[in-house]
Amino acid sequence: MAVFGCRRQDVDTSGQPRAEEQSAEQDADDAARPGGAVAGTVDEIASARGLSPDDVKAAVMTFNPSGKMDEYIQFASGGHGGQMLVIGLPSMRLLKVIATFAPEPWQGFGYGGEASKAVLDGGNAANQELRWADTHHPALSESAGDYDGQFLFIGDKANARIAVIDLRDFETKQIVKNPISDGDHGGMFVTPNTEWVVEGGQYSTPLGGAYAPMSEYKDKYRGHITFWKFDRDKGRIDPEQSFAMEVPPYWQDLCDSGKLESEGWVFCNSINTELATGNAGADGVNFESGVSQNDMDYLHVVNLNKAAELVAAGKTTDLNGFKVLPLQTSIDEGLLYFIPEPKSPHGADVTPKGEYIVVGGKLDQNATVYSFKKIQDAIAAGNFETDDYGVPLLPFDATVEAQVELGLGPLHTQFDDKGYAYTSLFLDSAVARWTLGGSYRTDGAEPWKLVTKTPVQYNIGHLATAEGDTVSPDGKYLVAMNKWSVDRFNNVGPLLPQNFQLLDITSGGEQMPVIYDSPIGIGEPHYAQIIKADKLKAFEAYPEIGWDTQTMAVDPEAPRAGTESVVRDGNNVTVRMTAIRSHFTPERIELKQGDNVTLHITNIETARDATHGYAVSVHNINLSLEPGETETVKFTANQPGVFPWYCTEFCSALHLEMVGYMLVEPSSAAASVR
Repeated sequence: MAVFGCRRQDVDTSGQPRAEEQSAEQDADDAARPGGAVAGTVDEIASARGLSPDDVKAAVMTFNPSGKMDEYIQFASGGHGGQMLVIGLPSMRLLKVIATFAPEPWQGFGYGGEASKAVLDGGNAANQELRWADTHHPALSESAGDYDGQFLFIGDKANARIAVIDLRDFETKQIVKNPISDGDHGGMFVTPNTEWVVEGGQYSTPLGGAYAPMSEYKDKYRGHITFWKFDRDKGRIDPEQSFAMEVPPYWQDLCDSGKLESEGWVFCNSINTELATGNAGADGVNFESGVSQNDMDYLHVVNLNKAAELVAAGKTTDLNGFKVLPLQTSIDEGLLYFIPEPKSPHGADVTPKGEYIVVGGKLDQNATVYSFKKIQDAIAAGNFETDDYGVPLLPFDATVEAQVELGLGPLHTQFDDKGYAYTSLFLDSAVARWTLGGSYRTDGAEPWKLVTKTPVQYNIGHLATAEGDTVSPDGKYLVAMNKWSVDRFNNVGPLLPQNFQLLDITSGGEQMPVIYDSPIGIGEPHYAQIIKADKLKAFEAYPEIGWDTQTMAVDPEAPRAGTESVVRDGNNVTVRMTAIRSHFTPERIELKQGDNVTLHITNIETARDATHGYAVSVHNINLSLEPGETETVKFTANQPGVFPWYCTEFCSALHLEMVGYMLVEPSSAAASVR
């Protein structure tokens, strides 16, 4: 089998200088030796491993030699692992897991440092320390509708929280808890200049944490769509400037922000217009059936700009200290409209130019495409029917541009640079490519038409294309985020990894092959966004010694070389410490049982990748100090004894010697032995 017509002669496939050409005889000998099936020429290796030419082509398309960087970076939610995943494309290499909602020891997130403790505590609720999350939908910050590589937002479905990640250091800076709701799904989605971060609700409850029996569901339960104001200069969400819209107790689902033609509007789909309340014993219908009775649910169409004006004018009520636009206000002021959407809808995705909104119906076989212009015409026409809560209903037929028959279980839709849309088909286990119409069709192809489907393994949920949520998608790659992987990887027990499959969508038409399978063994990722790698401008090391990663500025009080000390003031002990290869200064701290200790420590390295750890036995303290970073730890020395601390990063040849001792003198002789 001839795989290549030519190859580089100066380097091998790993990018290393090529050794003297082996003879064909030697190649054959290598290939034939026991257990040596990976030796020999490329053709021989491929033959020995049973690889087809397409397999080898896929491998070449995705292989990155050592030192070669990926062209794209994918930010994927980590599901109920509570973290964010950073994955390079096309190699599909996992580059990092960003500690987000859950403590993570490698990054020292939640293990003693005051900074990460404050971030995690920001997400506590109802006097409950929350230390896990179900992360679903990440959103990269945008400028003029394009990813700008500055910030990343991620929602927690389980607890209605939002995290803000600064992409200068890939660290979580803020977690905010929605004060009126304890669950969401439709977050996060940003407006084209990231003024607002949109969080759609999910399972309706009495807002604000109130109680009402299910018999009062229609009257007392409500949904919400929350709009978080983002202060880009501060890199933080501003709850004081944020607000929520009260909406009927349908189960709001995924949202998307309008762009270009539809900028200033937001679209959210919903389910459970049946107001099902579940099967409580012998009576009632279970949710699976009860929520799926109606042929149509409601696409929510929100005039965000007008809503923001009303909030600024004080047209809100206060609930738990949070601004809420009452449902009746939204109706009276023309902020909220419903459009029927079939059936058990999921996903509301706005096309790159903003003219269309695509909705997939889980129990429908079509993608339904709504026209923003037709929606505006219907609003202008007036004379509305309403739902049971008085929300204006726009006619389905008057607002739909097209319905495209795709297959079973259409869910989510992404876009490329050639006028194609891509929709995940959960039941078909496939990705459907179909043509958009209108201004996207300049190639003469029939608009609104299924082109091809590529099987994926298995039961795809979300999918993501390169820059696929922006005004200028790149195409090129698509990642299918598959829920099942039953026969794709080695058996690791009953809990299987998810399967991210990379598809090459460079060519139009019917060519759309799977070129890589990547097991994801960290939670259940839901959604991802893919950004061109060169848009990211992350620090290589913190800009200056003594960098406070929360303020993203130098802490003037941070310890530096020559300022180290241990100062006692009664039973309060302040330690100022530095770390550099391969020692801490000081290396000994002598305390008395009951001392209140404040430890400030700075990594005074400036070299890239010269990270140090600081771990103290038994005290649940473990910090990660990247070059230049300063951190503070506070604890009470309740436990007498001798406690070594050490650097947890293998930082140098004498890393093992990078250690110190904390001696805690017992308050009495009897307490000297644990």
